[in-house]
Amino acid sequence: MGLLDRIDGQKKLQTQKAESISEVEEAAAKAETEEIKEDPYLDVKRKIHSAIIDEMNKSGKVITDREQMYKIVDDRVNEDEFMIPRIDRVKVAIELFNDIMGYGPIEELVQNPNYSEIMVNGPDKIYVEDKGKLKLTDLKFRDEEHLMNIINRIVSNVGRHVDEASPMVDARLSDGSRVNAIIPPLSLVGPVLTIRKFGKKPITAQQLLQFGSLTPNMLQFLEACVKGKLNIVVAGGTGSGKTTLLNVLSSYIPEDERIVTIEDAAEVQLKQEHVITLEARPANLEGKGAVTIRNLVKNALRMRPDRIIVGEVRSEETLDMLQAMNTGHDGSLTTTHANSPRDTVSRLETMVLMSGMELPLKAIRDQVSSAIDLIVQQSRLRDGTRKITSITEVVGMEGDVVSMQDIFVYETDGRVDASGKFIGKFRATGVRPNCLEKIRGNGVAINNEWFAD
Repeated sequence: MGLLDRIDGQKKLQTQKAESISEVEEAAAKAETEEIKEDPYLDVKRKIHSAIIDEMNKSGKVITDREQMYKIVDDRVNEDEFMIPRIDRVKVAIELFNDIMGYGPIEELVQNPNYSEIMVNGPDKIYVEDKGKLKLTDLKFRDEEHLMNIINRIVSNVGRHVDEASPMVDARLSDGSRVNAIIPPLSLVGPVLTIRKFGKKPITAQQLLQFGSLTPNMLQFLEACVKGKLNIVVAGGTGSGKTTLLNVLSSYIPEDERIVTIEDAAEVQLKQEHVITLEARPANLEGKGAVTIRNLVKNALRMRPDRIIVGEVRSEETLDMLQAMNTGHDGSLTTTHANSPRDTVSRLETMVLMSGMELPLKAIRDQVSSAIDLIVQQSRLRDGTRKITSITEVVGMEGDVVSMQDIFVYETDGRVDASGKFIGKFRATGVRPNCLEKIRGNGVAINNEWFAD
């Protein structure tokens, strides 16, 4: 069996163990009570690595074929001069290959479907997020140079670069995963790498129900809101599941509508046939050529969209998004960072002011109240679970204040069960939303039992 087969076998084994405790987690638990040992084959791996690079330099060939590289690494590891016991040769070969062609020590974390995020805080501390909880692994890079080599490989593959002159980079891998890197002198703990993995299979509405993120009545109401062309903002903190919920909501858009999605890094996965996906572009090395979200929103208005989906509004593009919602593009969806529906309105106001338009606050609030129909608040609780904590309707203006009312809320008194999960419940407030007429007007049926307290 060749190294290729062994590595593929290892990846399949990781997938099969997705519901069980991984070896990385077990090692992390042990690392809390015992000192992590140095790699006994560190010097040998460096020699083999150097020998392979020298061989490639002498031959003048750049090996991009993975199977060929597997064979070169496998042959070198099995040479007697390196005196590696047979029992450890496969492990050493895999680690070497990951250093040369993959992501080094974090390759196994990238391949493991258990982990949604990987956080490298300098060469010695690598964390993962598993089921909403952060865990320290026992993996580490040899030194800062080793970590920088991996970072450079990752960002160069997507046409980006990072150095002292440009010490921050935000990029997207070929599989859609988002990568952020920040290096010294901005980072005082060494190079920092964050990878937010992109699920190959988007989470479905049924899975959200299984996870306890919302109730069937809430889901049916949200489905009616999307089909009824309400403008919806999904708000929440980082990692709270905003994009996941946006994917679920966008799946309810009818097949016969033209959809334009606009994002910094493409994460929204739509199954409809008539979808145009636009992605912003950063400036080049000379600081030119940037295409912002705002540029794309303006351009999208000329593309005859039925729906506009903006992955996240965080700056001046908010004004254009609100105007689009107010000028015939009903049913548009977006997300933003905010801790509550009231904070969402305040944040939208602030972001409109960032556009440079000196508008009176009353005019901005009028825009927000007339454009936004629904705010869905998504939260990641301290127990690691992600829940929709409120579905709030934007009613209109009362004087100078945007008036809102909760339709559904999640309530908990802070108690936890035997498994450490919060004890709480979803509750309909009993309020009948004013937007029901708009939903019915678009031919979508309403069930009054959804709102029974």
